[in-house]
Amino acid sequence: MTGLVAAMVACLVTAGLIAILRPLAVGIGLVDVPDTRKTHQGPIPLVGGLAIFATVLASCSFVSLTGLSAFEPGMPSFLAAGVVLVGVGVVDDLVELSPLARFIAQITAGLAMIFGGGVVLDDLGAMSWSGEVLALGLLAVPFSLFTTVGVINALNMCDGLDGLSGSLTLVSLVGFAVALALWGDGSDGNLLMVLGGGILGFLLFNMRLPGRARASIFLGDAGSMFLGFVLTWFAISLSQGPERVIKPAAALWFIMVPIIDAVAMMLRRIVRGRSPFSADREHLHHIFLLAGFTVNETVATMALLAGCGVAVGLASAWWDWPDLWVALAFLGVGLGYFWMIMHAWRVMRFFRRSICRRRSQVTDRRVRGERRQGGGDHAYTGPERRSGLDRRSGLPRRSEDAARCRVRTPAGEALPVARGAPETVPPR
Repeated sequence: MTGLVAAMVACLVTAGLIAILRPLAVGIGLVDVPDTRKTHQGPIPLVGGLAIFATVLASCSFVSLTGLSAFEPGMPSFLAAGVVLVGVGVVDDLVELSPLARFIAQITAGLAMIFGGGVVLDDLGAMSWSGEVLALGLLAVPFSLFTTVGVINALNMCDGLDGLSGSLTLVSLVGFAVALALWGDGSDGNLLMVLGGGILGFLLFNMRLPGRARASIFLGDAGSMFLGFVLTWFAISLSQGPERVIKPAAALWFIMVPIIDAVAMMLRRIVRGRSPFSADREHLHHIFLLAGFTVNETVATMALLAGCGVAVGLASAWWDWPDLWVALAFLGVGLGYFWMIMHAWRVMRFFRRSICRRRSQVTDRRVRGERRQGGGDHAYTGPERRSGLDRRSGLPRRSEDAARCRVRTPAGEALPVARGAPETVPPR
């Protein structure tokens, strides 16, 4: 009952803080302003992450309601790391810091987690063929830092649709809470419930709900970095030590979507001769949008995929599957995901709605000005609030079927339309 009360209190506190912070953010310029790279309408306050973290801080003062105390083991380090990430994130949202400044903040948070909270990757589980535990030894600290920075930036890369990052994080935290309830001692349960309630309060303003076509609040870099750190903290803390709740290989499945998406995109950029850190619009959620899914449908599908990953992680712990096989299965899913990203146009034909079928029902939104301008690019940007660097030029002719589903723009560019529709030139 305490956990449920904690979640409800956190949800209400977060919603109240957002209502207070939103006009203040507009007054000081803490907003995301639309430009040529961002397609949302009007300046959107970047206070979602700040409100969630402030809720965690406030919950420590209401121990009787939330059961969360700032003096619990590990909490001072958790809060200190959060202060660093949220503080630097807010400044970055205001004045746009350099990547080095954000990297230093992430490293500092990781060091606080390792040396202050004692949350460190000491081993990778029984990953050898003989079943012996693969201890990291001297590599434990650098590997933990690498994991922390990687997961933080992986979640930040997913922060491209209204409600996406919050939903993915919430699914992972629910999975951690279930694992903790089944096999743990409940020591981190209150923190999980407060964080879950805070994210839910944020999603009330960030999701596209009936009567509201767009999000009214964004996470900001402060929020995406803090939530990425939260995922790292629980993935490591619950999978290490003699009384571990889940195995390290299972922990990968709890945060499957951000990890696999980030790694696949970096590999794709390398294969195509680009920097692995360059921005683009070729993530899985972009493919869903290009296939005709709405923003809410895309978020729901991605959350469902994340839920499937959590289910696999819980099943591996329940039936005590060998660590090596769990890790190899994760690698197999990652390779399949990479193949899908590399063959996005083929994969889209197997989605629930294809581009061609969608074009037969609605006007081509890209032709109406919602696609990226110039450079011959064809990435769809309509519902997207963030944008990256230009995609590859031109739209490759994949098959006769794709060739039949094209129209010609005034510039001579080929765009997909409904199968069987006449090849007409859209109005200027």
